[in-house]
Amino acid sequence: MNRPLVVLIGIPLLFALAGCGQVQDAAKSAAGAAASQAATAAADVVRGQICSPLQDGQLGAQDRQVLSGLLSTAKAAGVPAQFVTPLEEIAKAGDQVPTASVTALLTACGLTPSPAPSSK
Repeated sequence: MNRPLVVLIGIPLLFALAGCGQVQDAAKSAAGAAASQAATAAADVVRGQICSPLQDGQLGAQDRQVLSGLLSTAKAAGVPAQFVTPLEEIAKAGDQVPTASVTALLTACGLTPSPAPSSK
């Protein structure tokens, strides 16, 4: 085969191979971005579930039960420590929930804590 012909055939082949690598990289990047968005969305949903029982500024026995049940889900979803730490404290406390934990959770939820969060 003549040398210029080999070069002419080889150049498009190199571009095609390089293009495949770029397509693969783009696909990996898109998959990673989608996974990250899904994880963020999951954490947002769990945060909403955590904050929902606190909307009235009070923490009743049923609310404590719900929040305690959300602890493992929050950890798995990658919810930030500002939510998880008070949840752990509430789950461990039983009936005597520390006011500071409730206040910290209210603050994390963007709710204004009353002077003394009350129990129902």
